Formats: sequence, C-alpha cells, structure tokens
Amino acid sequence: MEISPWSLPFNLLFTSMLIVVVLAADPYSKALLSLKSQIIDGSNSLDDWKVPPGETPSGKVHACSWSGVKCNKNSTIVVGLNLCMKNLAGELLGNQLSVFTELVELNVSQNAFSGELPVEIFNLSKLTTLDISGNNFSGRFPNGITGLKKLVVLDALSNSFSGPLPVEVTELESLKVLNLAGSYFDGEIPSSYGSFKSLEYLHLAGNSLTGKIPPELGKLKTVTHMEIGYNFYEGSIPWQLSNMTELQYLDIAGANLSGSIPKQLCNLTKLESLFLFRNQLMGSIPWEFSQMVSLINLDLSDNLISGPIPESFGELKKLKLLSLMFNEMNGTVPDTIAELPSMETLFIWNNFFTGSLPENLGRHSRLRWLDVSNNSFIGSIPPGVCADGKLFKLMLFSNNFTGNLSALSNCSSLVRIRVEDNSFSGEIPLNFSHLHGIRYIDLSGNRFTGGIPADISKALKLQFFSVSNNPELGGTIPWKTWSLPFLQNFSASFCNISGNLPPFRSCKSLVVVELQKNTISGSIPNSISNCQSLEIINLARNHLSDHIPKELASLPALGVVDLSHNDFSGSIPAEFGKSSSLVLLNVSFNDISGTIPSHKLLQSMGSSAYAGNPKLCGAPLQSCSTAIDGKKLRLILLISAGVVILIAATVSLLIRLQKGSKGQWKMNSFIGLPQFTANDVLRSFNATDSMEELPPFSGAFCKAVLPTGITVLVKKLEWEPKRVKIASEFITQLGNSRHMNLIRLLGFCYNNQLTYLLYDCLPNGNLAEKLRMQRDWGMKCRIIIGIAKGLCFLHHDCNPAIPHGDLKSSNVMFDDNFEPRLADFGFKHLIQLIKGTVPATSSTLGTGEFNDAIKDELYKDIYDFGELILEILTNGKVIKGGASIQSKPKDVVLREMYDENEAGSTNSLQEDEMKQVVDVALLCTKSRAVDRPSIEDALKLLSGLKANGK
Repeated sequence: MEISPWSLPFNLLFTSMLIVVVLAADPYSKALLSLKSQIIDGSNSLDDWKVPPGETPSGKVHACSWSGVKCNKNSTIVVGLNLCMKNLAGELLGNQLSVFTELVELNVSQNAFSGELPVEIFNLSKLTTLDISGNNFSGRFPNGITGLKKLVVLDALSNSFSGPLPVEVTELESLKVLNLAGSYFDGEIPSSYGSFKSLEYLHLAGNSLTGKIPPELGKLKTVTHMEIGYNFYEGSIPWQLSNMTELQYLDIAGANLSGSIPKQLCNLTKLESLFLFRNQLMGSIPWEFSQMVSLINLDLSDNLISGPIPESFGELKKLKLLSLMFNEMNGTVPDTIAELPSMETLFIWNNFFTGSLPENLGRHSRLRWLDVSNNSFIGSIPPGVCADGKLFKLMLFSNNFTGNLSALSNCSSLVRIRVEDNSFSGEIPLNFSHLHGIRYIDLSGNRFTGGIPADISKALKLQFFSVSNNPELGGTIPWKTWSLPFLQNFSASFCNISGNLPPFRSCKSLVVVELQKNTISGSIPNSISNCQSLEIINLARNHLSDHIPKELASLPALGVVDLSHNDFSGSIPAEFGKSSSLVLLNVSFNDISGTIPSHKLLQSMGSSAYAGNPKLCGAPLQSCSTAIDGKKLRLILLISAGVVILIAATVSLLIRLQKGSKGQWKMNSFIGLPQFTANDVLRSFNATDSMEELPPFSGAFCKAVLPTGITVLVKKLEWEPKRVKIASEFITQLGNSRHMNLIRLLGFCYNNQLTYLLYDCLPNGNLAEKLRMQRDWGMKCRIIIGIAKGLCFLHHDCNPAIPHGDLKSSNVMFDDNFEPRLADFGFKHLIQLIKGTVPATSSTLGTGEFNDAIKDELYKDIYDFGELILEILTNGKVIKGGASIQSKPKDVVLREMYDENEAGSTNSLQEDEMKQVVDVALLCTKSRAVDRPSIEDALKLLSGLKANGK
C-alpha cells in the first residue's frame, strides 16, 4: 500500500489539534501542564502528566489519573493537589490556579520551591489545608489570606519568610493548625495571636522573634500544642499561659527567657510535655508542679535553677523523662523519685546534688538511662537500679560514690557504663558473657581490686575500656583481650598489673593501648604487627625486656610510642625513622645500645627521648667515637676546608642577591627539623620562583625543598626591628607546641625586616577541599574528635593558652593517615603582635590569668568549633551555621542531620551518637560566650564516639 508523503505531517497536525481541543474542554489538565512547564522536575516525578493522543473529550478530567491529583467521584473536578516530596523546584507563579475553584487541599511540602508565595493561592476559597512546609519561600508572608475562610491547616514550617508574623491569620475562624516555625520572622508575637477561636496547634519556634511573650496567648483555650521556643525573647514566662487549660504540649526552649518559673503553670493539669531548657531561668522549681499529674516529659535543663528537686514530684506517676542537668540545683534526690513507675530517663548531671541516691531507684520503674555525673553524691549504687532489665546507659562519673558494682553484675541490657572518678572498690563483678551490647566501659580513677575479669573477651561489641588509676587492681591482662573485634581503646595504666602482654593475634580495630606504670614483664609480641590501626601505645614504667620489635616500628598509623623506664635492650629499629605518622618516641631509661638511626625524625625527638641508656650514642646524644688514621684525617680535613670555603663563597653571593634582606639572617629550628643554618634555608628559597611574590600576612603558603630533601610549607611575614623580640618569642612558643592533631612548625628564618615560617608539608590537602565528599559516620567522628583534641591541647596544655584564632575547614589539614591537623594556630595573634595591636602581656600571661582579649579568642575558638561540627555533619552545606542552629527546634536539627547522614531506625547507635555531637554543637554555638563549655568539657561530652581514641 502506498503511503502519501503528506500523511505523516497531517497526522501530527491532527493529533496536535485534537490535544488542543481536549485541553480546551479540560482547563484543569491545561493548567497543570502549564504549571509543569514552569517548574523544575529534577526526578521526573510528573512524567505521567500528559494527555494521551487519540482520546476525545468525554467530560472527564484527564488529570484525575495523574500522580498527586485528586478528583471528585465523577472525575470532573479537581479537589486536591498533593505534590509532597517530588523533588520539585523553581518558582510558583500562581497564574494557573484560578481554575481550581473547588480545591480543598493543596500540598507542595518537602520540595525546593523558592521566591515569594503566590497570592493567587488565597483566591482558592474552599481550601481547608494549605501545606507549603519544607521549601524555600522567601520575602514577607503575603496579605490576603483572609480569603481562605474555610482554612483549617496552614503549615509553612521550614521556609525563609522574613518580616513580621502575619496578623491576618487571626481572622480565620476555622483555623486549627498554624505552623510558621523555622523561618526568619522577626519582631514580636502579635498580641492578637491570643484571639484564635478554634486553634489547637501553634508552632512559631525557630525564627528571630523578639520582645516579650504576649500574655494574651493565655486566652487560647482550645490550643493543645504550643511551640514558641528557639527565638530571642526578653523577660520571663507570662503566668497567664497557665490559663491554657487544654494544653498538652508546651515548648519554650532556647528562648533567652529569664526570671523564675511561674508556679501558676501547675494549673495545666492536661500538660504532658513541658520543655523550658536552654534559657536563663532561675529560682527553684515550684513544688506545685506535682499537680500536673498528666506530665510525661519535663525538661528544665541548661538554666540557672537552684534549690532541690521537689519531694512532691512523687505525685507525677506518668513521668518518663526528668531532665534537670546543667543547673545550680542542690540537696538530695528525694526518695519519691524512685517510686515513679513510668520513669525511664533521669538526667541531673552537672549540678551540686549531695547525699545518696534513693535506695529503691530503678526497682519500681522502667529506668533506661541514668546520668547523675558531676555532682557530689556519696554512698553506693542502688541495688535495684537495673531491676527492670532495661537500663542501657549508666553515668555516675565525677562523684564520691563508694561500695562495689554488684548491682550491675547481671545487668545484661547495659550499653555504656561510666563510673570514673569515684571511690568504688572491690572486684569488678561485670559478667561480660551476658553483656551482649556493651560498647563503652570507664572504671578509671577508683579503688577496684581483683584484676580485669577473665571473660572480657566475650564482650564482642566493646569499643572502649578503661580501668586506669586503680592502683590496687592487680592481676594480668586476660589472654584474648586484643581479639575483641571492635576494641579501639584499652587503658589500664597505674593498676599494678603484672604478667606478660598477651599475643596481638587479632587487633585490627585497636587504636590506643595505655599500660604505663604497672609491673608487666616479658617482651612485646611480634604479633603486634596485626594492629594496623594502632596510634598510641604507652608501656612506660614497667619491667618489659628483650628488643623493641621492628614490627611495632613499622605500624603505619603509629603516632605516640612511650617505652621509657623499662629493661629493653638491643638497638632502636630503623623503621621508626621511616614513619610518616610518628610524633613522639620515648625510649629513655632502658638498656638500649648502639647508634640512634640517622633519620631526621628520630634525631628531632630531643635528647630526653633517649636519656638513661648509657650504651646509646649518636645525635641528639653524644657522637659515637670512630677510629680514623692520621692520613685519612688530614685528607678529610683538607677536603672539608675546601668545601667550607666553596660553600661560604656561594652563600655570600646568595645573601647579596637575596631581595629584601636587611640585617643578619638567623635560623631557629624546633624538633623535627635538622640544624640548618639560615643560609641553607635561604638557598632553598632562591630555587623557589614564587617566594618573592608570596604576600606577607596573607596566610598563603608556598613550598620549598630544603638541602636534605625535606619539603616544607613557607609563610612570609614582614616586621619591624622593635617587634622582632616579642614576635619571635611567641613563634618559639608555637614551635614547641607539639600534638598529633597540630601541624608542626619546624622553624623560622628571620632578620630585622622579614621572617619565613617553615611548616610540615602534609600530603592530603585540607578539610574545605574534601567537605563535599561523602564520608561514613566513623570518619566524621574521627575528624571532629581530632580537631577537638588539637584545640584542647592549645587551650589547656599550653601555658599560656594559645587561641587558634582562625578555626575553619581550610585550616584543618590531613596527614598521610588522614588524621586531621590544625594549621595556622596562633597566626592571628602573631600578626597582632607584629602590628602592635595587642599589648605584649597578651602573649606571656605570667599571672596565670587570661586577659579579656585572650578569653574572647578562646571563646570564639569554641564557637568556631561548633560551626565546624555542623559543616562536617552537613557535608559542607551549612557554613557559619551557629546562629541558625540555635534558632531551630532541636528535633528539626536532628531530623536534618539524620537525613544528611542517612541515619535511620536501623542504626540507633549512630542516631544516638549523632544526637550527642549535635548537642555539643549547640552548646558551643551559644550566643553568650560564658554559656559555652570549655573545649576540654566538649571533648569529654564527645567521649565514647566510635572513632574516639581516648
């Protein structure tokens, strides 16, 4: 059959005309196709939005079969549009909405729409539900919403609206749900917000609201759920809120509130959850709170509350969560708390409580998490603390508890035990074969005896174990300890442990071994070669003997090795000198002999690392004598003299050619850099094309290769002669500050006009370059903890303290093992010293007191650390996010972090750890500097994360 050449175009034309006819009779489908053409459909979620060719008008709406479109029974009218979570973006222009006169529900939530909210939405007079949450709508909330007379639900959570809260919403008499949280609304809450007639749910948290909370909110007789926290109010909690008699959930956390807690809140007898944490509330907790008999969750933590826990709390029979941590409370824990049958979580840490814990605590409740650390409690652990068999976290550290741990002997539900820094005694009764989920145990700083339980190898999920500073513990290290598959930290220093080291047959996860100050004998097993992740090993002050195995020296991640004060013999393995990760080696006071290997790394450790070994010689100790006959000696001297003359002439020429050099050049080397002269260093610079172009004070680096082949990073600074002394003293302090999480300052070469700072050249770039890379949770923990450890060393182990001054992702470098190292620490302060913008006393605080400038910088470091945590958790998507995280409800922040890190219900440990890290970020980014923890305290709060080494 012959086909006409005109038939194909004719068919296409006919089909197009037919679709036009169909759409003319179907305005709904036409409007939706127009909408589709104007937005970005990143996942092709609207692929089925199309009119099939060949269909004729039938009176029905084609769109009724499309995803997200809901029609009436006859498929003739569109009554609902649900585009939730379809990965849509762009602006909603609103010009297609006029045909949807019967629309009852409009849901565009959890997409990426931006721009202003189209006012045309407010012409959809039959709408009962409008959900635009989880987008990026911006600008002021538009006028005209009074046109939605039937609106029941308005959900605008998590957008970018600004300006004042919309007042018109108060005229919507049918409105039951109003959610305007998580934007940038500012100004005061309008007093008219107390005039809603039917409202049941009010959420205004996480904005930038200011002023006082209007007492008119107390007129909201129908509201059952109100969240208005995470804003910047002033003043106290209005007592009139006690008139909201239907209220079941009240959250005003993180809101800058002051004053006392109104006792009238006790009238809220239907209240189930009260969250007032992270404010500046003071005074005591009203005893009348016992009248809130429906209360399930009570969180008053992180305030300035004083006084005791009311004994009347025994009336709160439904209470599951009681959190009073981070306050100034005192007195004893009333026995009535132990009688609460629903109690699951009790947080009262960081207060001034005294006395014993109630004898029956845990016996009559469902206790799952108990944290009473950092108080002054005495007495023993209540015998029934684990009676219900649900206790999974027990935190009692830093108190004055005594007695034994018999109450925990059969507590198989435990995941974490921290009882360090107390006075517990007796044998360790933990039955490890029954502790199937235990991950973290810290028994350090007590008086335990009887040794480490032999069945510790049956705790198959154990990651952290410390019994250090139990001087009467005794016993030996159980034979299969190193075989625990997830064990990272084993600390048992100063425990009077004897016997030999067990073989390291399977220790792939082991990071830290601390066994100093014991009486361990024998040798280090060669099987230590299996510990490929080992970073720190401290065996100092034992009775170990034999040679130091080269297998230990060859471990790729090893950073700290302390074998001092033992009976080791033989030579120092040359493999130590080839290590790219080694920071500290101490073999002093042994019986080691021979020559210290001539590797620059080993010679950089200083003579104290090798002292007390009479048979040991070589740099940095005395030279080893060698016999040289007279002829050879004369020949060597002649050659040496000629070489010296040649070098002197060359150096003289180079110095004359050196641009900008005024005055005599000097060289100051620190540990890790051979004793080069200034001329050696300057000669290397002349081979570096970019050195002269390196701008002073910029923080920019340039590379140079020193005479022995060492590649260093160089920073160039200009200074005046009068600033040389004070600046060079501070540089010396920086150079002597050594930690495995700090980049090493190797030395500086200077004259009266210029100085060049020489740093380690690390091979793996910086954090800013790698933030967008997807990392597993363990790696993120390792980076965060490494940064915290480096910063903690600067703040607490350096005397005087050194503020970093510019903590950011580009100043976190990675070494060969991708261990984070802080760069540019102290550089800001050095620049200020050179420019004379800070007093000289700021750098040498001999009184031990910090001046205000140093204090401010230390506080800023902590804030920057909190922001850096957020940057790491969000893979670089949140930068400088301190203010924004403080303005959001915590559950919103956690949900965002869980989503970003793909944490779900299947990994409750990861969610728990992530919550722990977010808590630290929240504390560190508090707006008031004095409310931030020290970096030492922050590091303690991070202890126990699965990447933590100590």
